[in-house]
Amino acid sequence: MYSIKYKRGKPLKHTNVKDKKLRHNLKTIEKRIKSSQKNAEIFDMMKSSTVGYLEAEGMEKTYKITQSQLKEKIDLITCQKGFDLKLPTFGPYVFDYTRNGRYILLGGKKGHIASFDWKSGKLSTEFHLKESVRDVKWLHNEKLFVVAQKKYVYMYDNTGLEVHCLKRHIDIYSMEFLPYHYLLTTIGGAGYLKYQDISTGVIVAEYPTKLGPAKVMAQNPYNSIIHIGHSNGVVTLWSPNLSTPLVKMLVHRGPVYSLAIDREGRYMASSGADRQVKIWDIRSWKEVHSYFSPTPAATLHISDTGMLAVGWSSHVSLWKDALQKKQNSPYMTHLSPGSFVKRVKFCPYEDILGFGHAKGFSNLIIPGSGEPSYDAYEVNPYETKKQRREKEIIGLLEKLQPEMITLDPNYIGNVDTVSLEVREKEALESKQPEEKWVPKPKTRGKNSSLRRYLRKKAKNIIDERKLRVKAALEKEKKLRQAYLRKRRGLPEEKLLGPALSRFVTKSVTY
Repeated sequence: MYSIKYKRGKPLKHTNVKDKKLRHNLKTIEKRIKSSQKNAEIFDMMKSSTVGYLEAEGMEKTYKITQSQLKEKIDLITCQKGFDLKLPTFGPYVFDYTRNGRYILLGGKKGHIASFDWKSGKLSTEFHLKESVRDVKWLHNEKLFVVAQKKYVYMYDNTGLEVHCLKRHIDIYSMEFLPYHYLLTTIGGAGYLKYQDISTGVIVAEYPTKLGPAKVMAQNPYNSIIHIGHSNGVVTLWSPNLSTPLVKMLVHRGPVYSLAIDREGRYMASSGADRQVKIWDIRSWKEVHSYFSPTPAATLHISDTGMLAVGWSSHVSLWKDALQKKQNSPYMTHLSPGSFVKRVKFCPYEDILGFGHAKGFSNLIIPGSGEPSYDAYEVNPYETKKQRREKEIIGLLEKLQPEMITLDPNYIGNVDTVSLEVREKEALESKQPEEKWVPKPKTRGKNSSLRRYLRKKAKNIIDERKLRVKAALEKEKKLRQAYLRKRRGLPEEKLLGPALSRFVTKSVTY
């Protein structure tokens, strides 16, 4: 018998099924379910990779342990993963890791671009653009990346060759890539959010935020919703299916400086000019708690294990279990003297935190920050050239459409489980007889059918019907005037004769 943890519902009943083919299929499905339950339990028993954290003894504090002290106590292979690149000329640096965490892409503000395999130390490409760089982003693998330069966004391959110039993306400050949809999203000084499919080159959506220039953007890895921070303290949530934001949240009393969302899509961390780092529950849209930073936090990131990294001034603070419960002290800290922090980001599947600063780039060893086990069918840090090619083809074949991006991704493919009472109520309302329309009685006035006919046919064409209509109108006018004269006691024009009738005052008809 298997534990309740691995059970997948009640077993299928196939003894009463008369159809032999159906009964055989049900037996096969039941065997597969039992086999998968057994394999899942064995995998959990044999799994040796677990998350390990720093543990303090007695009066020790983990946040007082420096990187040099930590390297003295760990193995040589892990020690080599922590390094410091001194690049003071072209900083500050922004960077990005590939999805498998093997390659790093560096971008200096003054135009320095470099990509390399940081585990083997092999340089892929390095060149100088001789113009300012605002953001860099890997695409679906390490063969393509995009750079937000002074005016346009450019696409390069792993050799440094320019592949495309995306001229529809102008004055861009921040970029995100949705790997399951092959969509590149950008936001910049014009305040337009743009979605471009990199597999076809088509602009899928282009929406104005109507809240001015935006420099802060983050994606929710759970549902691929884009979060944008604005200068008025508002965070908006966007999908390519709507031209208006799905949700608007007032998160800070001032400009938003950075955003980060955890892997499960439950919590969002935000920092602003009010020197607050706030944790929000995205499910209920409420603030959980907040932390104070001595200076406004410039950058945030959340690891796969839920660890929060905060970069402020020249300091980096790391908070363990800081999303669900407020912590009194940080887990670890790091100081980069005289070099303010530009960006922090955890390396996938490694206990490594990368941070770009004014004097270069550094890899910090943070025990417990990385996910110890990975799915090789999803992302594989040790993939070969053949596996990478196969994965690229499979990814294009299984590409999700932009219409599938919603706040609740589980909604797609579900059965509409509307209650019976609601359906009966809707059916009853549809059967009710409709109220008969009673026309409003019209009062005859000057806007008669004859006048409407003349207005429609007011052209330089005189036909027989038009002459008859004009004659009828003249006759009607004379009868109305005669009736008014009679009511007022005036003599008729015929009795006065042609000589005196011209002195009679013409009465105004209403």
